Amino acid sequence: MGETSAFSAVNPAAAIPRVYNFADDILRRNLDAGRASKPAFIDPRGSWTYGELAERVLRFGHMLRNLGIAPEDRILLCLTDTIDWPTAFLGAIKAGVVAVPVNTLLNENDYGFMLNDSRAKLLVVSEELYGRFAPLIKTCADLKAVIVSGAESHGHDRLEDLLESASGPDHTAPTTCDDMCFWLYTSGSTGQPKGAVHVHANPRLTWDLYGRPLLGLTEHDFVYSVGKLFFAYGLGNAMTFPMAVGATTVLMPGRPTPDAVAELLRRNPVTAFFGVPTFYAAFLASAAAPARDELKLRICVSAGEALPKDVGRRWSERYGVDILDGLGSTEMLHIFLSNRIGDVRYGTTGKPVPGYDIRLVGDDGAVVKPGELGELQVRGPTSAVMYCFSANGRGPGTSTSRTRTATMSIVGGATTCSRSAASTWRRSRSRARC
Repeated sequence: MGETSAFSAVNPAAAIPRVYNFADDILRRNLDAGRASKPAFIDPRGSWTYGELAERVLRFGHMLRNLGIAPEDRILLCLTDTIDWPTAFLGAIKAGVVAVPVNTLLNENDYGFMLNDSRAKLLVVSEELYGRFAPLIKTCADLKAVIVSGAESHGHDRLEDLLESASGPDHTAPTTCDDMCFWLYTSGSTGQPKGAVHVHANPRLTWDLYGRPLLGLTEHDFVYSVGKLFFAYGLGNAMTFPMAVGATTVLMPGRPTPDAVAELLRRNPVTAFFGVPTFYAAFLASAAAPARDELKLRICVSAGEALPKDVGRRWSERYGVDILDGLGSTEMLHIFLSNRIGDVRYGTTGKPVPGYDIRLVGDDGAVVKPGELGELQVRGPTSAVMYCFSANGRGPGTSTSRTRTATMSIVGGATTCSRSAASTWRRSRSRARC
């Protein structure tokens, strides 16, 4: 494989203005396009238009100011996938506050670490997840307030009540494209989880580099992602990409079992489906899986682990749609290596997404020859700018530029991966063959 570079020919970062706020951009593009009355999200509570979302986001920002949360402060979000997730995430970003969304499947110790590590001043948590935080609240010195999403407040303020009472003129914090926007914690597979810091330009660039050219979404698409919004993968799938074109996203707060997803697909005309290999396999084996003529699918994507050839082929045969297998990471924010529509080779992870440099190196650090196994390294404009720590004597705002490892391989121009992955060059722990 050697080294593959597309960044010299593709540099969308140059098109993003210096003064830039991601939340304001992605909301305004829809309002300016006349989509205020078009559904942006559908969840079990109902359908929410782009205009209603913009109003909720604005009110969330006013709520933060009423609580004394200032620009660059951090707030921890532990929310299931409902309208409250984009409300809080985009509301924080529009206000210049740093959102820290976290995995909803963690334990009390993990949450205690993240609250203290991020020095979050506010916790916004779904009512069903509150029990894991209750013992922690008084132990976090920086935490000023707790807000609960849902009907049961557990003795704190309810998010819906605060949104209703918050009002004021439109306000967007004067952030820049390289200001801190949000953190995403890594899985902690090599030790303690690390807060990967992304700037305002990064989510926009995942759309410019991957979402727009490789997926071809339009405002007429209905989108569903098995990967939840707190994952980098789910964030792009279910928020950034559909909102970039005014599409509609269907959200499921609960566990995405084959039965539950089958029912969701029957109720909603989903055209763009984002899954993971284990889910595709389980869905194919499920008696509840709909027939081809019950679905409206036109594009399917997979990431998170290598897609087995057999699963991809059986899905294509049953539903008449190929699965675009790709590779991304928390640090790179979304997919940087992918199969393409009309160019799918099951058993490979595809080709580099234009805008990213990818190379395979051996144990000696030298680029390997075609046909040889090597470690995958990647760099590109969506890379996290640093890891932030408050633990171990390093405070937030301090970076470690150490890269995360993972391994891979590449054959005939397409990358085969057994995998895991991750600018400086970032490394992936998947072995790849040239």
